[in-house]
Amino acid sequence: MTDFDGGRAALSPARIRFALLALALGGFGIGSTEFVAMGLLPEIAGNLLPDLAATSPDDANAQAGWVISAYALGVVVGAPTIAAAAAKWPRKRLLLVLLTAFTLGTIASAVLPTFGLVLVARFVSALPHGAYFGIASLVAASLMGPGKRARGVALVLSGLTIANVIGVPAITWLGQAAGWRTAYLAVAGIFALTFVAVAIAVPYQPGDPGATIRRELGAFRRSQVWFALGIGAIGFGGLFAVYTYVAPLAVEVTGLPASLVPIVLVAFGIGMTLGNLVGGRLADWSVRRSMYLFFAVLAISLLVLGFTATSPVGLFTGVFLIGGSSAALSPTIQARLMDVARDSQSIAAALNHSALNIGNSLGALFGGMAIAAGLGYVAPIWIGFALTIMGAVLALASFALDRSRGRRGVVVPYATGAVEVVDA
Repeated sequence: MTDFDGGRAALSPARIRFALLALALGGFGIGSTEFVAMGLLPEIAGNLLPDLAATSPDDANAQAGWVISAYALGVVVGAPTIAAAAAKWPRKRLLLVLLTAFTLGTIASAVLPTFGLVLVARFVSALPHGAYFGIASLVAASLMGPGKRARGVALVLSGLTIANVIGVPAITWLGQAAGWRTAYLAVAGIFALTFVAVAIAVPYQPGDPGATIRRELGAFRRSQVWFALGIGAIGFGGLFAVYTYVAPLAVEVTGLPASLVPIVLVAFGIGMTLGNLVGGRLADWSVRRSMYLFFAVLAISLLVLGFTATSPVGLFTGVFLIGGSSAALSPTIQARLMDVARDSQSIAAALNHSALNIGNSLGALFGGMAIAAGLGYVAPIWIGFALTIMGAVLALASFALDRSRGRRGVVVPYATGAVEVVDA
């Protein structure tokens, strides 16, 4: 049994599946806490910004979007900080600490009385997000074995995407019926359950004994790391410009009743779940080709929604395709970051979520600005299209730089020590 396999050789297939399920349950909780606000923006605005909501619901919804931006900023700050500082920690212990922080931060989000304090709570509760996904992805990759790195990442991310099929719609319905604060208390319960599951199911895995903060932060000295971060941050803005304001889009533009917003979220979530699994498999085949393919599909999907959002068929088709293509990009970008970061694997695995949440923040910010400027709820779709094109251009530039350096096949660290040759 080697350090690389994380004890995999001593585990039964059933135990490995149980451990992967426990890790994915954490993703389910994270997906619920991150995305549930998007379906409850009117309720959050009405409760925390009552005066503004009474005079200008559009402005109140746009300002309530700061709750989403605050969470995204917490991910951006927490992912590299925690991953670099705790790379030596035993991985199971670190996961349990992060889950404790999630639980307490989400409870605080549910009970604090003012908009400002809720913003702070959302920021703090997001700090463990990137580090959890990063460390859980490394654990999953070691449990899956060589040649299945992106599929291991996708399995952890599947909890997040399934949350958009089941968790987010159900908790959105709960929030509409019993108040948005009750919705966040339900999410805190998911994190507490995940703590128990990880404690029971996930085997001990040591941290990286050679890791130092300096070595992990050394990833930032590599230009291709910055390209990969830019691809995720800007390209994923296309998803979040739409997703953040999907509730008012469905009600005000398509004309659906608010009670059907959870069904729209289900369509998003089904697309994300399928796209994530396809993306993980294709990224193990070719990171470069997969990234080109999924950016093209995402751009086309945004065009479909932009031109057909007034139709229920167009709305459901558009959000399904946008969810699928964007989720397929996530394990692809994750694999790219781990390729180009070389020996800074802990921080690379976490940085993907910093990048995606910069995209979350940018999409919410620019979409909110367009709405506040009176351009309507379709305007964020066109902003998302522009951000997607910019992300695709960065991907083209990054891989062109590889070709100029003669780097078609790159030897990169795999999980905790082994190496593999990948198609960069």
